[in-house]
Amino acid sequence: MNQADERTRRAVEAVWRIEAPRLIAGLARIVGDIGVAEDLAQDALIAALEQWPDEGVPRSPGAWLMAVGKRRAVDLIRRDRTYARKLALVGRDLDADESESGLGIEPDAIEDDLLGLVFTACHPVLAPQARVALTLRLLGGLTTVQIARAYLVPEATIAQRIVRAKRLLTQQRVPFEVPAGAQLAERLPSVLEVVYLIFNEGYSATAGDDWMRPALCEDALRLARVLAGLMPAEPEVHGLAALLEIQSSRVAARGGAGGGVVLLADQDRGRWNRLMIRRGFAALAKADALAKARGRAPGPYLLQAAIAASHARALTTQDTDWAVIARLYDALIVLLPSPVVALNRAVVVGMARGPAAGLALVDELAGSGELKDYHLLPAVRADLLARLGRYGEARTELEYAAPLARNAAERALLLERAAALPR
Repeated sequence: MNQADERTRRAVEAVWRIEAPRLIAGLARIVGDIGVAEDLAQDALIAALEQWPDEGVPRSPGAWLMAVGKRRAVDLIRRDRTYARKLALVGRDLDADESESGLGIEPDAIEDDLLGLVFTACHPVLAPQARVALTLRLLGGLTTVQIARAYLVPEATIAQRIVRAKRLLTQQRVPFEVPAGAQLAERLPSVLEVVYLIFNEGYSATAGDDWMRPALCEDALRLARVLAGLMPAEPEVHGLAALLEIQSSRVAARGGAGGGVVLLADQDRGRWNRLMIRRGFAALAKADALAKARGRAPGPYLLQAAIAASHARALTTQDTDWAVIARLYDALIVLLPSPVVALNRAVVVGMARGPAAGLALVDELAGSGELKDYHLLPAVRADLLARLGRYGEARTELEYAAPLARNAAERALLLERAAALPR
């Protein structure tokens, strides 16, 4: 392959990463099937790889890919009578694509198609793991290999999840559409949860040798920004964007030499990304204003963004307004009564009201048995015990926590903390 061909190949890959979600979304609206739409989009990509080296990259590469995809859709429709009624629509769109402007797609239509793709990929009929894989594939532009590597599972497993997800959407006749009214409110949490799950796996990897997978954080943040642009009137969408912006600002400070873990209290806050923090504050202000304008109480993502913002405002751990964060957690636990949120609240209560108060909450959680295999429960208990001077008990808790951790970096940190405690 000569240099010109290599440059063209890189250009095709760059265009594909940007345009693939819009392309698949537009084609899915026409054929009504995400799996078929992805196949048509892949056909358009192959055509670009074949033609652009000779003809050059077109002035509007996204419109070129869409026109090719729609022509493939016409061929499909002609072969399948069930799609016959859509032929006239495709023909009109093709005429528009070939107009003098070369664009042929209204921005509002693109946004509607992208929203339809988001809500279809994150449909509650799919299991959460399938939603995550399909969203990363269709909206994140990741390959099956990249998704498998990020989640430390075999490529075949991810491929099966994606294939089964697309098949289930077809079998269940899930419509390619943006739900309205009550249905939108009911399904939006599923969409936000998927983006949040992707970010969390990048921010604190559940297993493997790496403490973080920043590429996943970047993908989730990009998706959150897209959602904020597509749904500008939804407070929780901006709340999620604010949360991920602020959390992403810490990524560079969370890793030490050799990939070790640097906890919040030990981070060099001068390494926090101030631009991301400012973006997060702006998104949080917008979310708060929208919620108040609608007469709504803050939702879970808005509350979590407010908690992250409180940390971001403090120059040191000692400067943190723990009382404010404790009140935010008091509100959050009502909306998200999960044991993990309860454990995080116990940490904050321990900072705001003293380690004994925090320990009482942790012991209550431990007694429930809900987090019996969760390594952070004994890790948090150890920290509170150490602050009370009960070092022997703290060491025991850390040594118990270490083998429960599936992430190698976290496991190493827990053992280091145990060894460092006074004897």
